[in-house]
Amino acid sequence: MSFYENRILPKLINLACTSKPTRKQREKIVPRAYGDVLEIGFGGGLNLPHYDQGKVRRVFGLEPSEGMRNSAAQNIAASALDVELIDLPGEEIPLDDNSVDSVLVTYTLCTIPDAVAALRGMRRVLKPGGHLFFCEHGKAPDESVHKWQRRLNGGWRRFSGGCNMDRDIPALLKKGGFDIEDDNRMYIPGIRALSYNFWGSAR
Repeated sequence: MSFYENRILPKLINLACTSKPTRKQREKIVPRAYGDVLEIGFGGGLNLPHYDQGKVRRVFGLEPSEGMRNSAAQNIAASALDVELIDLPGEEIPLDDNSVDSVLVTYTLCTIPDAVAALRGMRRVLKPGGHLFFCEHGKAPDESVHKWQRRLNGGWRRFSGGCNMDRDIPALLKKGGFDIEDDNRMYIPGIRALSYNFWGSAR
């Protein structure tokens, strides 16, 4: 892993993902997680303050980046939640079938190289009747914005650790075997090419 990926990129990601609009999005979706939770793309542990501790037994935090895991240490130490970090990518979930009550994925499907494979893995470990709670940015509905997403995406991916601006989040969820129950979409304040958000739940 390069110096940039290990030291610089985690700081940039944490800075971008703690903006007020992004925090408000987390506040909408993270408290809905319950039971044994698998969080895909644990990152710097930015979701920890938003969990409802009365509903959560433990959190399995899947995070392949050593730099991001290191940056999460302070948030884990400050949390009363039982957190177990897993240092594998989203396509490799080392949990048993039907072993978690809910899955949480926030601002992560944009980055996983094979998002559909990762979602199929989430479906495998999710108990029957369990929920996947998601909050992601992705493909804008306005062609004028989507044009800029397509134009900027290549350079943005290299700068941002693989983040794609214009993934079709609902389509990915469906390809991964999920039925969306709660489907919310809107632009949040920020750079328009990065600010179209999808959030809700799927089963």
